Amino acid sequence: MAKPPSPPELDPATRRALAVGLFNLVWTLLEKPNRSREQDDEMLHAAHASRYHWGEVGEAVNLARGEWQCSRVYAVLGRGEPALWHARRCIEIYEENGIGDWDIASGYEAMARASAVAGDGPAARDWKVKALAACGLIGEADDRQLIEQDLATLPI
Repeated sequence: MAKPPSPPELDPATRRALAVGLFNLVWTLLEKPNRSREQDDEMLHAAHASRYHWGEVGEAVNLARGEWQCSRVYAVLGRGEPALWHARRCIEIYEENGIGDWDIASGYEAMARASAVAGDGPAARDWKVKALAACGLIGEADDRQLIEQDLATLPI
């Protein structure tokens, strides 16, 4: 049996550009009203592709934010189990690397949202409380407001 070909080598600048571009594409699709099934698929695959490329060239914060975005996409699509998986990974990466401020608050928000989508209201409320407490530690008012706005949209 022949060995499958390896993927092409990409230079770090290309990988970084792909990671950023795909991340931004996901945001555009998340904000699009009345997405088609094909756009939902594109959004999901783009989120994973962005996270993959960050895994090749990014720092821990990029990896965690990529996990956060994957969790958000799955939550928007109503898929609780994978939303929880990626939210947990997000928090693990933040905690393992001592990353706080708005990042950790957003990770807790992701766990609250994923828990709600998964049908675990008590866990969703617990994570929301934790996220609100973390918001109190965010240095920049604009960053704090963004997380608080996200928390206000939780379905709990």
